[in-house]
Parts: sequence; structure tokens; C-alpha cells
Amino acid sequence: MIKYIPLFEFPILVVMVLIRSTILRHHGIRAIVFGATNKTDYILIPVILSFFYGLIASIFNLPFPDILIKSFFDILILDVLSIIICTLSLVWFGVTIKIFGKSFRVGIDENSTEKLIVNGTFAISRNPIYVGIIAFFAGVLLMYSNILIIVFLLFLIIIIHRQIRREEIFLKIHYGSEYEEYCKKVRRYI
Repeated sequence: MIKYIPLFEFPILVVMVLIRSTILRHHGIRAIVFGATNKTDYILIPVILSFFYGLIASIFNLPFPDILIKSFFDILILDVLSIIICTLSLVWFGVTIKIFGKSFRVGIDENSTEKLIVNGTFAISRNPIYVGIIAFFAGVLLMYSNILIIVFLLFLIIIIHRQIRREEIFLKIHYGSEYEEYCKKVRRYI
């Protein structure tokens, strides 16, 4: 039963994003602008779907190449550590979404008029949402240690870093010296 916990925690992350997006939509703000500035963002969708199918296949013995989903080890303490990391990541993610307030977006919103957020988790990391996502999937890797998870996590880190670099360009243009001063005080990740 313990092996299912991270599998059920990920939908919580998705639900948090959907709830925040719905709340913002009621305030007249379009929060999901994924792919609006760069259509290559959509490459994430089949990768994420393949990852989740592979993860579910490894748990429920569904058809998938064994070499990709065969676990390297099965150690209870790592399973417990996985659950702790995934749970703390969800809390971090939820707190960050709350702090983000009306500035929360999925993607780059070039029309945003919101203030630069520099408090709370943003005082620890310039990208706390992404740190939470990476930490979550690092926790998943501890539970399901296989080639599929390693490749997905590496791909995710590369894609997130690419997105952060794109957002930094936008933020420098949008907020100017205020953002540059913030960058001097707070690291990109942690």
C-alpha cells in the first residue's frame, strides 16, 4: 500500500493548480497560458503521459518494457523518505501558490500587471514552484527507482531550467532593476 502514496499525491498537486486557476479566472485573470509564448511547451504533454503510464504500468504490471520500469532496489527506509519528500513538496507547493496570489501563472503571461513576489518561499528561491516539482519527483525516484523515472527526472530538470531561463528574460524586461536586485539577494533554485 505504501507504494501507492506518491501516485495519489501527484493529483493533489494538479488539483491545487486547477483550484488556483479557477479562483483567478473568477477575478478575470487567465492563469493557464502554457504554450502561449512558445508552442514547443506542448512537447511536455506526451512525455508526462508516457511517464505516468510507465509508472502505473510498473505498479499494476501493465504492458511496458520491463527494462525501463524494473526497480533497482526496494528499501523500506527509502520508501518512507520518498513519502516524506513528496508530502513536504506538496506543502511547499501549496504554500507557494498561496503566496503567489494573483501573480500565479502556468506559462509566461506577457500581459501581466502584477507585482514581483519576493516574500515567503520566494525569499528562499526565485523559483519555489519548480523547486517543489523537482523535489516531488526526486521523492518519486526514491520509491520507484528505475530507468524511466531517472530519464523523466533528468528531462524534467532540463525543461524546467529552460523555462526558468525564458521567464528570467521576461522578468528582467518586465520588472527591470527591481528584478535584478532580487536576483542579487535570492538564488535561482536554493
